[in-house]
Amino acid sequence: MTRYIRFNAFDMNCVAHQSPGLWRHPRDKSWKYKDLDYWQDLARTLERGIFDGIFIADVIGYYDVYKGSNYHAIEQAAQIPVNDPIQLAAPIALATEHLGIGITASTSFEHPYTFARRLATADHHTKGRIGWNIVTSYLESGAKNISQGGLKTHDNRYEIAAEYVEVLYKLFEGSWEEGAVLRDAERGIFTDPTKVHEIGHKGKYFDVPGYHLCEPSPQRTPVLYQAGASGPGKAFAAGHAECVFVAAPTKNLLRAYVADIRQRAAAAGRDPRKMLIYNLTTLIIAETDAKAQQLFEEYQSYASYDGSLVFMSGWSGIDFGQYAPTDELKKVETNAIVSMIEHFGGKDRVWTVEELAKWGGIGGTGPVFVGSPSTIADILQEWVEETDIDGFNLAYAVTPDSFEAAVDLLVPELQKRGVYPTAYRPGTLREKLFGEGPYLPATHPANAYRDIEAVKRRDAEVATPLRQSAGV
Repeated sequence: MTRYIRFNAFDMNCVAHQSPGLWRHPRDKSWKYKDLDYWQDLARTLERGIFDGIFIADVIGYYDVYKGSNYHAIEQAAQIPVNDPIQLAAPIALATEHLGIGITASTSFEHPYTFARRLATADHHTKGRIGWNIVTSYLESGAKNISQGGLKTHDNRYEIAAEYVEVLYKLFEGSWEEGAVLRDAERGIFTDPTKVHEIGHKGKYFDVPGYHLCEPSPQRTPVLYQAGASGPGKAFAAGHAECVFVAAPTKNLLRAYVADIRQRAAAAGRDPRKMLIYNLTTLIIAETDAKAQQLFEEYQSYASYDGSLVFMSGWSGIDFGQYAPTDELKKVETNAIVSMIEHFGGKDRVWTVEELAKWGGIGGTGPVFVGSPSTIADILQEWVEETDIDGFNLAYAVTPDSFEAAVDLLVPELQKRGVYPTAYRPGTLREKLFGEGPYLPATHPANAYRDIEAVKRRDAEVATPLRQSAGV
C-alpha cells in the first residue's frame, strides 16, 4: 500500500507568522489576517491541494525577551498583533467541505470547563473537522497578564495539562451517553436526563463537578495535536496525541525524534502507526531550480534580523540581543522551549547568533527546501524514507504565494509519483486522517472515561483510604 506524503498549512491569525520582515514583500497578503475573505480564499486553495488541514498556531502574550523589551516585536509585527484562532473555524468551514481546522489553545490560560464548550461548538459548526493543538505555553508575558504572576515550571505545566485533558475527556466522552438526545416531539422529551451525567471531577488543579454543557459533537473529542519536543512533551504526546508536530532542522534529529515518539506510544499501549508526525518545513518552489534559488534570495532580502531574534529569544528564553552576531550558541537550560536549545546546541552543528537569525528569518526553526517541483519532491520523499515522518507542516515565506506554489506545482508532481492523495476520505477529520470511526479509538486513554459513573466510583474508592490515612 502506498504511503502518502501528507501536508498541513502552518499559519497564525497574525502578520508574517514565522517569516519576520516578509510582510514587506509586495506580494505578501498576511496583513489581511483580519479579513475573513483572506482565510476563506486560502482555505479553498489548500482544499484544492488535498491538504489534511490548516493548522493555526497561537500565543497568549508577546515576545519581550530580546533586548529586554517588546519594542522589536511590536515594530516587526512578530506575532503581535494577533487575533483569536478559534473564531476562524466557522468561516473556513463555510468555504470548504473537507479541510481540517487545527486550533491551538493553551492549558495554562483557560479553564477546561469553558474551553470544552468552545471546542465542542466549533466541532459542531464544522461537522467534525476540528483538531485541538494542546500547548502549555512558554511566554512569561502571557501568564503575567492574566494575574498568574509568571509561568509555572516547564515540567509542572505538563502536570497541569495532564489533568486538563482528563477533565475534557470526562466532559466530551462521559458526560453525555450515546442516545441521550432524543428530540422526541410526541413525548415532549428533547434529552433523556438519565443519560446525562455530572463528571464529579475533583483534582489537584481543577474542580469540575457538573455536566458538560454541549451535546456530543461529531467527534466527541476533536482530533488531538501536540507539538512538545522536550522529555515531558514527548511523554505527553505519546500518551495523548494523534498528530504530532516537530520542528527538526536535520534528518538525524528528526529520525531520532520519530523513533523515540513511536516507541513511547507503543509502550503506552497505543498503535505507533496510528500517530501521524509532521515536521515543520518551508518550501520555496518555482518552475526551475535556478528560479527557485532566485526567489529564495529575493525573500531573504526582506527578512528581519531583529525580528528573527525576537522569536528565537522568545522561544528559548535567552536574550540573543546580548550577544555579538559571531558568538556561538551554548546549550542553556531555560523555562521556555528546552528542546529548541537542544536542537541548535546539539552535536550536528555549531551555530553563531547571526547564522541562527538567518536560519529563522524564513519559516522558523524547521528546514527550508528550495527548488523545482521535481527537486522538492525528491527531497521530501528522501526525508520520509529516511526518518519515518508522515508529512510536513508547511510554513510560508510569502502568503498566499508559498501555499499556491505547493498546490499548483508540487502537489501534481507528487500525485504523478503516486505518493500524494488525489481525493479526501469521507467523514470527520479523524475519519479522513485514519480511515476509521469518528471517535477516539479504544486504545486511547480517553476510552477510560466513557463510563463516567464507573470512573466516579473508582475515584471514590481511591479517595476513601487517603482520607482515612489523613484522619478525615
